[in-house]
Order: sequence, then structure tokens, then C-alpha cells
Amino acid sequence: MGKVEKSESEWQAELAPQEYEVARCGGTERAFTGRYWDTKTPGTYHCVCCGTPLFDSSTKYDSGSGWPSFWQPLSADVVGEKEDNSLFMRRIEAVCAKCDAHLGHVFPDGPAPTGLRYCMNSASLKLEPREE
Repeated sequence: MGKVEKSESEWQAELAPQEYEVARCGGTERAFTGRYWDTKTPGTYHCVCCGTPLFDSSTKYDSGSGWPSFWQPLSADVVGEKEDNSLFMRRIEAVCAKCDAHLGHVFPDGPAPTGLRYCMNSASLKLEPREE
């Protein structure tokens, strides 16, 4: 899988301001405000920057956090992890493996079978609905 690399001005031209702030600058949307935090629509969640399929709605669950949460990505190679020591905390940042977009964070308090909570920003995702 080849990396997608663009200049900051290219990303800014392609993304809405909040998408750019979150996905390219590591920002975070406020809890319970993102377009997908409470969405139940079946489909696939893609990276807003490069379109890589990241999560299936069948792994989405209500974590009570106010952000879309998933217990696993579509495959192990689509979401990368980076250590994040910002805000005086030690966390694991989740990034798109193809374009390094900031997606959110991964926490070890999710449901079975993985025990993980991929706590994502709606601004970093684009849902492609499917008919069930």
C-alpha cells in the first residue's frame, strides 16, 4: 500500500476546515457533536483524506464517550498507531496507515472480542452507506 503524500496547501484545498484541523493537525471535535457519534447507518467508514476503508459499521458500538467507537478496524494494516504524550497523558493515537491522517485514539477498555475501543473523530471519517 503506497503512502499518500500531499502538501499542507493541497490538504487544505481538499478538506473542510474542521476536517483539516482534526485529520491533518491532530485536533479533536467536541464530544457528542460529530456527524457519526450516534449514527446507526450500515456501511463502511473511510478516511476523509485518502478514502481508505477503515471500519465496518458492524464493529461500531455506543461507548458512551460521544465519539464514534469501533472494536476493530477492517484489517490490521489500515490503522496505524503512534505514541501520544500530549495533554499530560500517555495515549495511543490512531492514524490512517495510508496517509497518516489523525483519526482518534485507541483505548484498552472496549468490548469483546478485542477489548479495544477505537475512539474516532467523525471529522476524520466518511461513511459510505450500504443497503442491508
